Amino acid sequence: MKPLRLGAGPEFDRIRAIIERLGPEASGLGDDCAIIPIAGTHLLASIDGSVEGVHFRTDWLTAEEIGYRATAAALSDLAADGADPLGVLVSLGLPEAGGAEQGADIMAGVGAACRAAGAQILGGDLVRSDKILVDVCVLGTTERPVRRSGAKAGDGVWVTGTLGGAGLALAGFQRGKKLDAKLRDRYAKPESRIKAGQWLASHGATAMIDISDGLAQDAGHLAAASGVAVAIQIDKLPTWPGVTPSAAAASGEEFELLVTLPGDFKDAATFVKATGLPLTRIGACAEGSGTRITDNGLQITPPPGFDHFR
Repeated sequence: MKPLRLGAGPEFDRIRAIIERLGPEASGLGDDCAIIPIAGTHLLASIDGSVEGVHFRTDWLTAEEIGYRATAAALSDLAADGADPLGVLVSLGLPEAGGAEQGADIMAGVGAACRAAGAQILGGDLVRSDKILVDVCVLGTTERPVRRSGAKAGDGVWVTGTLGGAGLALAGFQRGKKLDAKLRDRYAKPESRIKAGQWLASHGATAMIDISDGLAQDAGHLAAASGVAVAIQIDKLPTWPGVTPSAAAASGEEFELLVTLPGDFKDAATFVKATGLPLTRIGACAEGSGTRITDNGLQITPPPGFDHFR
């Protein structure tokens, strides 16, 4: 198993400290999914927690939207490895007051997200909690998992869909604005790019990660894991209407895929026909380390991403 490559900064320092405490049993941690070879294929597993007041607010989202959003976020990890979803396990923490009704509505959202991705609900757990907690474990399979660690110098850097919608919706919620249905759904009912991830895996993707912490920060994760430098031109970003490229680069919880493909890749039009999504080249990989962000040719400070402890 390859050793985990980590970048620099407080987030990586915390991860290092945790792994050092875990010991050699934790070697290889740090990707979107755990990968277990089984009978000629690979079983993939990942877990993702959504906590009231951190990932969502009940005055912004319905209980069903809370369940859908938490499940789609977890399924996005399978998309980032090019996997086919099998199912989900859900641990649900609920306050005593109104918990039974809330739980039923949250699980209705979980079921809707599973149907959209072709997954089953396999089971779970229920506990009393001061705040709503939705902890979703996802399972999937693939013959060729795409890790964060396969990018090479000369690869192109591409992104699916458009960026910035989730950040724009969040800003609207924070200001108490009424959002149009399409923008609200971008935040409340994100789409895990399962089909896109599978297509990219089968057409030569060398590394892939879903954009959950912001484009620049997740590009840094991919660069560190692959041992390459990643250069991104934010003026090339495909942006949500009304969003600037710099805001799009900082927007978290987009759940689009950042992917590296061989430098001679020319099948973007075929990808669009197969998935209905744009696929845009926004940069390239080179020898070295870290990320370099430019705007119309001028190097800029990378936009900050999300850090739970900052």
